[in-house]
Amino acid sequence: MDTNKKSTVPTHYAPAERLSRQQVEEQARIVESLHGMRDAVDALPHITMVLNQQRQIVFCNDTLLSAIGASEMGDVKGARPGEVLRCINAANNSGGCGTSESCQTCGAINAILNGTEGHKDCRECRITVKREEELQSMDVRVTATPIQVDEQEFTILTLTDISGEKRRKALERIFFHDIMNTASGLRGLIELAEDVQDIEEAKHLIQTLDSIANTLVEEIAEQRDLIDAENDELKVVLAYVHSRALLVELARHYSGREQYQGRMVHLDESSEDVLFLTSPVLLRRVLKNMIKNALEATGLGEMVSVGCYVKNDQVIYWVKNPTVMPRDIQLQIFQRSFSTKGNGRGLGTYSMKLLTERYLKGSISFTVNEEGTSFFAVYPFTHPDGEYTE
Repeated sequence: MDTNKKSTVPTHYAPAERLSRQQVEEQARIVESLHGMRDAVDALPHITMVLNQQRQIVFCNDTLLSAIGASEMGDVKGARPGEVLRCINAANNSGGCGTSESCQTCGAINAILNGTEGHKDCRECRITVKREEELQSMDVRVTATPIQVDEQEFTILTLTDISGEKRRKALERIFFHDIMNTASGLRGLIELAEDVQDIEEAKHLIQTLDSIANTLVEEIAEQRDLIDAENDELKVVLAYVHSRALLVELARHYSGREQYQGRMVHLDESSEDVLFLTSPVLLRRVLKNMIKNALEATGLGEMVSVGCYVKNDQVIYWVKNPTVMPRDIQLQIFQRSFSTKGNGRGLGTYSMKLLTERYLKGSISFTVNEEGTSFFAVYPFTHPDGEYTE
């Protein structure tokens, strides 16, 4: 069997060459001939595949077929894992799964490549798949185990869904750290208020307490709504919003936050103020995350710029910071659970994209050049769904 023929298909990472359908069928018969193989893989609760050295599927269990809505193994033979799971990056290059630039950061392909070289590997992987015209995010644990059958090398690949585990860790991080810090600050001010006798000082303290309490409620509501959004249960209530006025409020709010001292938020003076129909609550959350992420990427003494303008019947918000985002981060930035801030984070940019594209009928993108990193959120003047409220 000739497996050394070089492919003319370009690749940005893993080799693109494949075996013919006939060669894959021959390999499939070899694997299927193993006594008890079918019963063994079908007994596993996780998606399981057997791959050849070209990363093509030669065998799989019913769990995979059920997950992708396939009726028989013949529907997936010869394809690669990302292609049958409908990973959005599998279509980025003509070589398919494993050959796009984005695949360089994929835990699955790197585990598989180690498996083809004879090494067992286990990694976490974030996959964005397209199902019925909607994007869905998956967190999986990938295990690649090399095996030899009739002097041929194969890799057994298993995918375990850990989305619930990752979500639990993220919520624990948010509630036990972020929200706890806010609640502790609230408690500290309440204790301080017991000794305040000056009326003006008391008024100022009450305003501060009110602001912190609102922040606490908003942080909890944001996590609740994100869970509802992923479950397609989020209710969108529309109202008219002044585009510039919202940015003025957020720029003032974040410029005064203690955690961002030494960093300023500057509102571009050319920002346009137009009245458009959207969800004020969801839009505010998207813009908050855009500004927070920019501030967290900005050094002391540096400035984040924000603005908005109208073009082609669209309202376009932008947030720019002076830091050049590294390429490996660019390739993963909108994936759920990906974060540069450590474990248990990574919902900020993901939620921006989810809320904007699924519920606000807009789009999120970014550009990177020598001057820094800019994020853009684009929304229509009108919204086809939802209900207007005064």
